[in-house]
Amino acid sequence: MTLGVGGSTMDAQLAGLSPRPGRPPAITVTEYEARLEKARRLTAALGAQALLVGAGTSLRYFTGVPWGATERLVALLLPLRGRPIMICPGFELGSLQADLKIEADIRLWQEHEDPAALVARALSEVGADTLALDPAAPFLLFSALGKVAPSLKATDATPVIDGCRGVKSPAELALMRYAKAITLDVHRRAGAILAAGITASAVKRFIDTAHRAAGADGGSSFCAVQFGLATAYPHGLPGDQALEEGDLVLIDTGCQVEGYNADITRTYAFGEPGDEHRRIWDIEHEAQAAAFAAVRPGVPCEVIDQTARQVLERHGLGPDYALPGLPHRTGHGIGLSIHEGPYLVRGDRTPLAPGMCFSNEPMIVLPDRFGVRLEDHFHVTEDGAAWFTQPSPSIDAPFGEA
Repeated sequence: MTLGVGGSTMDAQLAGLSPRPGRPPAITVTEYEARLEKARRLTAALGAQALLVGAGTSLRYFTGVPWGATERLVALLLPLRGRPIMICPGFELGSLQADLKIEADIRLWQEHEDPAALVARALSEVGADTLALDPAAPFLLFSALGKVAPSLKATDATPVIDGCRGVKSPAELALMRYAKAITLDVHRRAGAILAAGITASAVKRFIDTAHRAAGADGGSSFCAVQFGLATAYPHGLPGDQALEEGDLVLIDTGCQVEGYNADITRTYAFGEPGDEHRRIWDIEHEAQAAAFAAVRPGVPCEVIDQTARQVLERHGLGPDYALPGLPHRTGHGIGLSIHEGPYLVRGDRTPLAPGMCFSNEPMIVLPDRFGVRLEDHFHVTEDGAAWFTQPSPSIDAPFGEA
């Protein structure tokens, strides 16, 4: 039996859990203010006089308001000078004030009113004729602004949003490190509860409960549990699988702490791994290590993807996206969004910079047989990269010897 896999129970593993000590502090008001000032500088560099950010992770990044987008406009309007302006439905005022972490003027609109007209009036007040618009904003908002302010020019705010969010501060890195430590421990405990006949849905429920017990905000942010043939599909197959002796197990899960994400994948055998399982696992491990070793400030993101693929090609896999091989990019940025730019993929020539954070997951798929994905995250340092979580050491001891 693979070391650390099976032999325990859900009750025993949950009994050993409590909120992880050393939870880092939330983002401070001072840091929010620094983010706004950087956004102003980048907005000015675009030739715009204001930035509009809709509800979602970018609104949370700049204001602390953790709301998702709905049909009702909630937004930050940030002029180059003067106080930020929050656009909000009137009935949400109390909730907004409770979540808002910055000083701002609040402009309310009622249910029968057009919030785009409110935005247009505010833009007129600050003398803005060019608006940097959040790329995640709905087309409906863009269209509505065009009707009420036909002379307004809109430009893509991606350089502003990514320019701010792409490089993480020490406070952000600490929150991410804490979240990932929780998820890695949950992975270890999930492996320990496996037994023949257990269903993927039962493992998912355990993982969610374990995340909550360990101090994550709201349990699992997502969870994929795949057995046997289902591991050959990066995001699994429909239905609920039952675990059998000799199956590969692929678990991909994460949690949030103060909105910052963990996202870790482990693949290992239930029982004794076969020779082909072992061979592909070792290639995957080698590709992940090579991608990590290639990280340096200034290196284009796409080089990391190329490096992982070269390892696979040396072992007769691929090339490119051909299977058996790697069917997707090597990694994605991570922070307040599980997937955010930049990406470790061909064509993304963004230079790596200290503070950028990425997944490293050059999955190998053997069609109609099985797949192996090892996913850990790193952040770029001044002279290379640093892991948030240590990679799985071997298929025989996927969680280490202890």
